[in-house]
Amino acid sequence: MDIADVARRTGVPSSTLRYYQKKGLLTARGEPGQRRQFSADVAQRLALIALGQSAGFSLDEISTLLVDMKVDRAQLLAKADELDSRIKTLQAMSKGLRHAAECPADDHLACPRFRRLMAVASARSARMKVSSRSVKAG
Repeated sequence: MDIADVARRTGVPSSTLRYYQKKGLLTARGEPGQRRQFSADVAQRLALIALGQSAGFSLDEISTLLVDMKVDRAQLLAKADELDSRIKTLQAMSKGLRHAAECPADDHLACPRFRRLMAVASARSARMKVSSRSVKAG
């Protein structure tokens, strides 16, 4: 299938297809100056890329996941654990915000439960900043 057909059938813009090819997520045949030709499994591969992005994987992570259309199970389990942790944090934040909205206290800062919510959010933010600096330094 040529690039225009793939874009029309999948809804993925040609520019994105070219970018995915540049990143090594897709392969195409074609001489320079000719339209790129993709194999018949390109729609399936694009669906796997979309699934990976929905799960929070970066394109680089997806690239390492999709070696010969086989998925790295250990990497999937690690991402599932990460999502579970994030879900727990978001549920706790949701409960705290609901409490703050329903709390009869005149001053939310006087509410012990609201103060705990602020402390948890502050600690998480500090950990994220330290983690971000470590990644940049590495």
